[in-house]
Amino acid sequence: MLLAPNLIKCKKSTVLDIEFNKNEDALKLAVAKTNHRLHKIYYGGGAKKIAKQHAKGKLTARERINHLIDKDSEFLEIGAFAGYEMYQEQGGCPAGGVVAGIGYVTGRQCMIIANDATVKAGAWFPITAKKNLRAQEIAMENRLPTIYLVESAGVFLPMQDEIFPDKEHFGRMFRNNAKMSSMGIPQISAIMGSCVAGGAYLPIMSDEALIVDKTGSIFLAGPYLVKAAIGENVDKETLGGATTQSEISGVTDYKMPDDQTCLKTIRDLVDKMGHFDKTGFNRVTPAEPAKDPKEIFGIFPHLSTKPYDSIEIIERLVDNSEITQYKEGYGQTIICGYARIDGWAVGIVANNRKVVKSKKGEMQFGGVIYSDSADKAARFIMNCNQKKIPLVFLHDVTGFMVGKNSEHGGIIKDGAKMVNAVSNSTVPKFSIVMGNSYGAGNYAMCGKAYDPRLIVAWPTAKIAVMGGTQAAKVLLQIQVASLKAKGETITEEAKQAILNNIKAKYDKQTSPYYAAARLWVDAIIDPLETRKVISMGIEAANNAPVERFNLGAIQT
Repeated sequence: MLLAPNLIKCKKSTVLDIEFNKNEDALKLAVAKTNHRLHKIYYGGGAKKIAKQHAKGKLTARERINHLIDKDSEFLEIGAFAGYEMYQEQGGCPAGGVVAGIGYVTGRQCMIIANDATVKAGAWFPITAKKNLRAQEIAMENRLPTIYLVESAGVFLPMQDEIFPDKEHFGRMFRNNAKMSSMGIPQISAIMGSCVAGGAYLPIMSDEALIVDKTGSIFLAGPYLVKAAIGENVDKETLGGATTQSEISGVTDYKMPDDQTCLKTIRDLVDKMGHFDKTGFNRVTPAEPAKDPKEIFGIFPHLSTKPYDSIEIIERLVDNSEITQYKEGYGQTIICGYARIDGWAVGIVANNRKVVKSKKGEMQFGGVIYSDSADKAARFIMNCNQKKIPLVFLHDVTGFMVGKNSEHGGIIKDGAKMVNAVSNSTVPKFSIVMGNSYGAGNYAMCGKAYDPRLIVAWPTAKIAVMGGTQAAKVLLQIQVASLKAKGETITEEAKQAILNNIKAKYDKQTSPYYAAARLWVDAIIDPLETRKVISMGIEAANNAPVERFNLGAIQT
């Protein structure tokens, strides 16, 4: 009689272990794939171009950043996947032709933007402009001193119509230079190679400019264009080299003998800067999670349709694995609660992927936002704003609940309330897309359109208006209805072919790599880096004031 329960327990444990191992293998493989792709991106234009850069006595963009930042410090790279699998006809554009991120220079967080001259001589593609603007946006929001390591051939001329004239194009960066100076955000530029045309404005619109002798040059038009325009013969060094611009024109402020000295001088300049008043976000001595963060790999399901207990993920992200849940028994498809991450007080809004019972005894699907969940989240967001607590959104959402009962219950009204609260929130917001982020659920959970200070994705993320399977079925129904209206019929085989084609297209577009290539997310990260990203983000945000939250802006 005693054997049966033990056998059952053993069997159940084995099933759980197998599922854990499947999840672990799948997520570790996904992280390995991300790291492999990043490794290739880090080579920029390739080994030959890097060797060519070295032969000229110049460091590469990434080498320059490594020399600039504090030894053994963290560098939070933004947009490493920018341009991924884009511009194939032009030979590609790894990392958008520019390396950007938050790094520590003499102990101070700075935004660093470095042109990668191994990629089309540092020319600007459309995604390059978008990435530079995103980096400047982060610097402006968080009042981060900004360092530009410049070596650019200017606009990539074959695509000039997509980069030059519009509001969010190349010129916006110079506008931001001026705005940042007016905000008191220090900007330092180092001219470390050839800077031509538009590429020449950025360093000189900074507050201080350094130039490297013999390798650095800056002019509005190079020797060939000068010859074509006015018939004058002049060499590059005479036209705009370090001696010309430092000792004759006075355009630059510091003449440097080499890259290394230039970077050391920038460190000296940053070291003397004053600091902004801190905003005062609550922080105590950091503590590691009590539950092993590496267990996330086994808990997070390898199939995006499978339910799981989201609180188990949260407990492996927060200090001491402690969270104080807000309205724990109400609106259970969203978890809201107060916790600490690396010592910082945070308010967490997370989609709960468990299947739960509502207060009325009805079963609710995990990862779906119901009326009570939206109402709860909106109130919690308001509370965090009143208490000046940064918000962390953990996405794994398929959208808002649909159907007669939901519509009769006012799901649109409650969903709008949550979106309103997110939109009007003034405390820093950080979004982590762990799994699904579909439709209006993306908006309510502070997607890119809602100004998160940082938005990053795990390799398991999927971002779209809906999942590939659902989209394929909807579009198939529309096509079949259209054919039927014309009196035409379609075979089951043809239906399946259409379904497969649509699903394949959607699945590619929902990939985190597709999103990161277009800067819908700032980075794809290992789940174990989540705490670091949030902590560095709040540290940056602590430099900028928070406006008072207007409760009247939310219809309660």
